[in-house]
Amino acid sequence: MSLPNKTQLFLLALCRLSEPLSNTCLLPYIYYLTKSVIENGDDPSADAKISRLSGLLVAAFPLAQFATSMLWGRWSDIYGRKSIITIGLLASVIGNMAFGFSRSIGALFFWRILAGVGNGNTGVMRTMTAEIVKERKYQTRAFLVLPLVFNSGMVAGLALGGCLADPVVNMAWLFGPEGLFNVTRNADGVAWALKYPYALPAMSNGVALGISLLLAGFGLRETLPGKEDDRDYGILIGQWFTRRFRQFFHRKGSHLGSTEYTAIKLEEFPPTHSDDTVIVTLPKPRPNPPFRNIWTRDVLVTLVSFGLLPLHNSAFMHIFPIFLSAPTSPNTSPTLFSFTGGLGLQSPSVGLWLALFGMCGIFLQLFIYPRMQARLGTLGCFRVSLFMFPLAYLLAPYLALLPQEGVARWGGIAVVLWAQVMARTIAIPSTVILLTESAPNKGVLGTVHGAGNMLSSLARAVGTAVGGVVLAWGLERGIVGLVWWAYLAAIAFVALGWSYTMRRGKEDIPSGRQDLVPAERRKEES
Repeated sequence: MSLPNKTQLFLLALCRLSEPLSNTCLLPYIYYLTKSVIENGDDPSADAKISRLSGLLVAAFPLAQFATSMLWGRWSDIYGRKSIITIGLLASVIGNMAFGFSRSIGALFFWRILAGVGNGNTGVMRTMTAEIVKERKYQTRAFLVLPLVFNSGMVAGLALGGCLADPVVNMAWLFGPEGLFNVTRNADGVAWALKYPYALPAMSNGVALGISLLLAGFGLRETLPGKEDDRDYGILIGQWFTRRFRQFFHRKGSHLGSTEYTAIKLEEFPPTHSDDTVIVTLPKPRPNPPFRNIWTRDVLVTLVSFGLLPLHNSAFMHIFPIFLSAPTSPNTSPTLFSFTGGLGLQSPSVGLWLALFGMCGIFLQLFIYPRMQARLGTLGCFRVSLFMFPLAYLLAPYLALLPQEGVARWGGIAVVLWAQVMARTIAIPSTVILLTESAPNKGVLGTVHGAGNMLSSLARAVGTAVGGVVLAWGLERGIVGLVWWAYLAAIAFVALGWSYTMRRGKEDIPSGRQDLVPAERRKEES
């Protein structure tokens, strides 16, 4: 509650919902969606093909982000943050709505790419956070807002995707033969839900993002230095609607006179042209360094670490729902490494399990991470999380060997999800803060975060695509753990090792621990 500019942070947080809703909503039903649009999808031998195609379909989104992130970041440094964010939201709304009504692989890929292009501006939102909250003492909490909303969006997206997919089956009381919405009394259920069984989750995404687009257009303020005071017609229209709204509800019983009301409005929205305006001469901002001078040693090292995290984390987000949905295998004579099969869960169970532990991530971000960050520093927290990822990946495939009945399987799923969710909850805000602090000049934050978003998008695309291919290759050879051990755990160990090449900045040192600053860094700063 003590954060400054809470209204602007709230509006920016609503915009941040775009990526998790667009990217995670399809994960609980991706296995069944792909199965429904390919030939011979019901054939048990099609599992490997489903894994490959679903991996490519999930990868199309971050690949489009990769192709456009640097452009969005650079354009935001030139033309402003708000316009880039609103254009991206519009593209995301269109891509989400159309995706749900697509019934061919080609159309699914096209609309996923459009949604990915629209979400290439994530780095711009991170930059805007730093510009909205300039005071260092508030920035740790401010930078937790976007990851917190990302986790909330993941919870909502996974739950909606799992529960709203194939509504004729999963919500028969509304869309089934006797459902409330079956007004035509079709014998099999609501006709459009039968024809487009995965449209409802996409439609819910489109509506939510459309509301975010309207609120951002009419309420979000520009933060690019030098453009904050430019006339914004969206803000003016939003102010007009706000005044009419308040007048409508306060017309009766309100004792607030017009003069007092005007004073409040002028205080909330300072005029840009007035005879009473006080002109203050501000110091000339330090010019931004040339483009080639942005990429210092600290920026490059942090960017690599920024990209390694989604290389395995995004692959887990794609592989784990498929692993949970894939049919079980008897595994009559398994060995330590040679066994196969999934857990055979339906999409509502998959979505609710993932959403439940996403809620745990929200709790961790609110109450655990700030205390850890104050005690260990940002880099210390990041390294702690990197020790936890391999543990989750090494244990995950053995869930296929647990009995289908009883609590052992559910307990195993809980352990794996808890370790992974806790690790990513700590790692994601840490990487954002570390990348922000590595920038040589705050005026190039848009470019730096654009590069970070571009690299992380490429990593997500590569991670999901390669993960799907390796998973399919392992399933064909009866080794479901191959992707977990040879890919996910291997990348996680590389990321852990790379973190020891990163250097603490003076702003990341816990109180009284200046000895943690490397001698080389202390010499440079002196």
